[in-house]
This record gives sequence, structure tokens and C-alpha cells, in this order.
Amino acid sequence: MTDVVIRGLRVLTPEGVHAAAIHVAEGRIARVSAFDDVPSSASLVEAGEALVFPGLVDTHVHVNEPGRTEWEGFATATRAAAAGGVTTLLDMPLNSIPPTTNVAALEVKRAAALGRCAVDTGFLGGLIPGNAAELAPLHLAGVFGFKCFLCPSGVAEFPPVSPRDMHEAAPSLAALDALLMVHAEWPPALEHAAGASGDPRSYATWLAGRPVTAETDAVRFLIGFAREWGLRVHVVHVSASETLELIAAARAEGVRMTAETCPHYLGFAAEEIPDGATEFKCAPPIREARHREELWEALARDQLDAVVSDHSPVPAAMKLREEGDFLRAWGGIASLQLRLPAIWTGARARGYPPERLAAWLCAGPARLAGLTGRKGVIAAGHDADLVLWHPEKEFVVNDTILRQRHPITPWLGRTLAGVVEATYLRGELAYACGAADQPARGRLLTRLDS
Repeated sequence: MTDVVIRGLRVLTPEGVHAAAIHVAEGRIARVSAFDDVPSSASLVEAGEALVFPGLVDTHVHVNEPGRTEWEGFATATRAAAAGGVTTLLDMPLNSIPPTTNVAALEVKRAAALGRCAVDTGFLGGLIPGNAAELAPLHLAGVFGFKCFLCPSGVAEFPPVSPRDMHEAAPSLAALDALLMVHAEWPPALEHAAGASGDPRSYATWLAGRPVTAETDAVRFLIGFAREWGLRVHVVHVSASETLELIAAARAEGVRMTAETCPHYLGFAAEEIPDGATEFKCAPPIREARHREELWEALARDQLDAVVSDHSPVPAAMKLREEGDFLRAWGGIASLQLRLPAIWTGARARGYPPERLAAWLCAGPARLAGLTGRKGVIAAGHDADLVLWHPEKEFVVNDTILRQRHPITPWLGRTLAGVVEATYLRGELAYACGAADQPARGRLLTRLDS
């Protein structure tokens, strides 16, 4: 029995963009049929000329609740996600207090999220020094993978791991065949660059302190580590073109390595960042334009597995915008709601059609999270997670449209293409442009769900 039919003149399915009717039964796609195939008993949603996409999946989000809910929280983050067409996200194990480094902390986080999520939400565990014995219990409890830092994370309760720590954890990771997501900046390279001096208001000073070699040296280590143990290693937020070459060569040798990048690396360039504009600060840093263009080319060649937000919000005061001190300001960019239009604006300018985005924003992240067959594609058996959006329409990013807790982002004032009209979660409305907030219908996901 079909409960709802959502039909449009432009529906993206694995067969391409065409007029189609999506039949929803009990929250899942029962079938995709011809446009005019609508049972009389079903409720009908007309998408019209809007492009109907699979709901976006974002595997790299810092919600920060509990413990730092003043930075963000499940209610605000997931409302922002829904407004941006995101129907599934994975929450990072930091910057919440406690961090998600054991099962007890996971349960605290799940309790904080319960009943407050506008979209489906899953959780990642953390790998820190001394918690190797916690990995198997966390995996059994349903986390989607593990995150670690090779350099300081910015918060004391989530310290970085050394090569020795990683080798201690490797047998457990290998036995679980768990995904390991790594912030890849190599401490010796960062320490070497730290001796450089310069005006703290100049973006060039921040960039000089996080050189390309910090990323490439870390990735070289990770390639050897993954090869030695046969592990699944994922490099988060790739910023440097040289990193792409290393990963491509490792993959060709059979190393199990994946990689992502983020909207800020694809949308901005170091040469364009004004003095004191600390809203652009993140780590690894936004690099020169040549890196941006080579990241786009890597996406076109399928050398990157996903584009994710790395949504890392804080109160405006922590960005020290009035001082403009890049060395002391918090490093993180908030873009959870803007990932679709930010990437579409860049893709359109480079001649890519909108359907290329589905691989980068939907199917790729779903595959990374182990949600293939459930999320990321408009096909029978998948959750009826959909976003209706208009590639031709443009808007100016301003603080009144942002649903995140603090409206600070380097995208403010930018004109972006791609207006989200509505988001559906398992066939039910989760967001409608210009309408009041919908009930929080998101589920708490685990890796064990069927």
C-alpha cells in the first residue's frame, strides 16, 4: 500500500533526471514509477519544477551537546540540517562533554539528543590515548566509526593520539573492521612551522603555521599504518592537492583509504581572505586557489569520496572578530545548512550538472557511513528522504535565514545558487521554506539498524 506519492518533473534516480512519482509506504520508497501513476488512495505531493534529490547525508558534524550546548545543540543543528536538505548526519565525538570515548558517554549523548532531532542522527566514537579497550564496546553499541586527531584537537578532553597509541588500538580496529576517521596534521611539521612569526591579523600568518607538509606527512604515516594493519582509514577534510596524489597512489596499491573535503576548501582561497576575517579560520587551513581548483578536479575524477560540512560552530565572541587575531580565535567553520548551495554554486560555475552533486553529497557519504541501501539514493527499499530544491534560484546568505545557534559563517553576504523548498524525512515534511518548524521526527541511528 502506498501512503504518499511525491512526484516531480525532475526527479534524480540512478537512471538519471526524469519525470517520476515516488511511492512511499511506511517511511520507505516502495517504488518509483511513471509521473502519472498515482493511486487514488495516496496523498499527493507535487514537486512541480523543483529538482527532487535524495536527502543529503553529512558524516562530519560537531553538534557539541551536552557540555557545550551554548556553541550548538541537537535542536538547532538538526533544524539547520533540515533547512539545507540534510536528512542524515553523524555527530563527531568532540566537542561535547563528555566526549564520546566510552559507552557511558555515548548514552549521555543519546539521552541529550532523544526527541530533539529534526533529522536522523548517528554517532561516531572517539579514539584517544588509553581507550583502546573501549572501542569494541562502542562498536557493539552502534557507533558508525571512530575519530582521532594526530595533533591537538583544540579541547583538552579529547587529546591527540601518538603513533604508539594508534598501534595499540590497531588490533581492535582490525578485528572490528571499523572505520577510522583521522584529522591528519603531523605534529613535527606543525612544530617546525610554529617558529614562523608574522602579524596575527594576517591570514598568511595562520596559513604559514599549518603548512601542506603537515597534511602530507600525516597522510604518509596513515598510508603505512593502513597498509600494515589492513585497516579502513578515512582522511577527513583534505585541503591540499598533494594529499590527493598520495591517496590515489595508495588506493592503486590496494590500501583501504577514503577521503573527504569540505565546502570551505572548495569555495574560498587564501589569497582572498582579508586581514582579521577570523570567520575563515579552520584547520587544516583554507589554502591557495590552486588547491581549490585541484580539489574540484579530484571530485570530477571520483578521487574524493564525499563533501561534508565539518560544521564546527561557536559563539561569535570565540571568533575574536573585533581583534581579528587568527592565532587566538577558535578554528572552525559553520556551514551545515549551506553545503548544498555552496557546492552547487561552485559546481555550476565550473560546468558540472546538478546530478554530480548527488554522488558527493548523498550517495558518497551514505556509503562512507555504511548506509548504502538505506540512504543517499532515490530507489525502492531506501528511506523516503528527499529534498526539493531549485538550482536556478539564488539567495543572499544572511543571519535571518540561518537555523544554527550562532549566525557566524564566512558565507554571510555571499550570493549562492540553489534554494531548498522542502525536505522530507521518511516521507514526512521536515522543513518547508517560509513555514514554521516541523515536529522533531528524526531518529537516533545505530550502525546495527536494518
